[in-house]
Amino acid sequence: MTVGKDVSGLFPDVLKNMQSDDLEQKKLVYLYLMNYAKSHPDLVILAVDTEDPNPLIRALSIRTMGCLRAEKILDYVCDPLRKCLQDDNPYVRKTAAIGVAKLYDLKPTLALENGFVSQLKEMVADSNPMVVANAVTALTEIHESAIANDPSEGVFILDSAVIQKLLVALGECTEWGRIALLGAIAKYRATDAKDAEQICERVVPQFQHANASVVLAAIKVIMIHFREVRREEFVKQIMRKMAPPLVTLVSSAPEVQWVALRNINLILQRKPDILQNEMRVFFCKYNDPAYVKVEKLDIMVKLVTEKTVDTLLSELKEYASEVDVEFVRKAVRAIGQCAIKIDDAAERCVNVLLDLISTRVTYVVQEAIIVIKDIFRKYPSRYEGIIPTLCANLDDLDEPESKASLIWILGDYAEKIDNADEILATFLDTFVDDPFPVASPKKRLLLGWGSTILKPSDFFSLA
Repeated sequence: MTVGKDVSGLFPDVLKNMQSDDLEQKKLVYLYLMNYAKSHPDLVILAVDTEDPNPLIRALSIRTMGCLRAEKILDYVCDPLRKCLQDDNPYVRKTAAIGVAKLYDLKPTLALENGFVSQLKEMVADSNPMVVANAVTALTEIHESAIANDPSEGVFILDSAVIQKLLVALGECTEWGRIALLGAIAKYRATDAKDAEQICERVVPQFQHANASVVLAAIKVIMIHFREVRREEFVKQIMRKMAPPLVTLVSSAPEVQWVALRNINLILQRKPDILQNEMRVFFCKYNDPAYVKVEKLDIMVKLVTEKTVDTLLSELKEYASEVDVEFVRKAVRAIGQCAIKIDDAAERCVNVLLDLISTRVTYVVQEAIIVIKDIFRKYPSRYEGIIPTLCANLDDLDEPESKASLIWILGDYAEKIDNADEILATFLDTFVDDPFPVASPKKRLLLGWGSTILKPSDFFSLA
C-alpha cells in the first residue's frame, strides 16, 4: 500500500486482524481502513471498536472513524462519537472533539441535530486543558465554515466568561494547544481597558516559550489588546518584556527568522520604539538567505536614528559591494531612505552614494542615481553640486528607471546645467527603442525637453 500497489482486495482479511490486542497491529489496520474506506464503504461499519477497555484503542478507533470520508457510515459514527465525548479519559475526549469538526465538515446538519456542537461548547469548561484546546480548535473550524456559508450563523461566540476559561487552560497546554487558545483569544474584543490589561498580563508569560509559534501568537494577542489599554506605563512595561523574545527569534532558523522579521516589521509600524537599541541584531550575516536579508534591511531603516545612522551607513556601504545584484540594489536604496528619513544625515548619505558611484559598477551607479533623484525631490537645490558627477556616468545607464531618473534631474535643474540640452539629446538615439513603463524614459525625456526649452522667464513672457 505504501508503494502504491492496490491491496483493496484484502479488505475483509485485514478487518479480521482488528481483534488483536497488539496496539501497533491495530494502528496498521486503522491506517489500511482510512486508505480504502471510500472503495468499501459498506464494510467499514465492521470497524467500529469504541468499547475497548484500553483508552488508547478507544481514541484510535474514534480518530479512525473520523478519517473515514464515507457518508454511508455517518449514521454509525454518531453513537460512538457521543460516548467518546463523554468518556472518563481526557485523551479519548480530546480525540473525539476533533472528530466533531470532521463530522461537521462532511454533514453539518447531522452534527447540529445530534447536539455535538453544543457538547463542544460545554467542553470548553473541561477540567483537562488539552480537551479545552481541542474543543476550541474544533469550534473555531466549525465557526469559520458556518460563517463562510452564512455570516449570521456563527456557532462559537467568545465572551468574557469563555476567555477566562481559555486563560486558565493556557498555561498547562502543549505548545500546539496554546497556539489554538491564543488564536481564539486574539479574536476576542475586550470590553474595557481593565479586561484588556488582564488578558495581556495572563498572556505575557508565553513570551518565554521555546516554540516560536507560541511566542508569535502571544505577541499577536498583546498587539491586538493594546488598542484598549489606556495606561501608558503598563504599555511600556509590556513592551520591555516583548523586546527580548523578538530578538531571540531573529537568531532562529532562516524560515522562522523570516516569519519573525515580517511580524517585527508590522509591530514597528505601531510601536517604533520597541527595538530602538537593537539595530545591530538585524545586521545581515554572510550566510543569510536573500529573503531574510531583504527583511532585515527594511527593519534597519525603520530603526535607524541620528545616533546610529553612521553605523548603518557603514554597514550598507559594505553590503553594496556584495555579489547579489538585487540585494546590492536594495542596500543602495536603503541609503537613500536614511537620507530622506534623517535630515541631518542627508549629506553623509549623499557622500556614501558618491563613493559608490565612483566604483563605476553599472548596477550600483544606476541604483544610486535613482536614489539621488528621490533625495533631490526631498531636498531641492541642496545638492546641485553633484549633478556633474551624475552626468559623467551617463554611459553606465542602460536601465529605463535610471535613465528616467537622470532625465528628471536634467529637466528640473536645466537652468543650472550649461549643456543640459546636449545631454538630453544623447537619449534621442534610443528614444524609439526604449520600453514604455509607467515612469518611462520617454515621458521623462519629453518633460525634460520642455523644462529645458521653456525657462521660467519664458513662462512669464507667454503669460
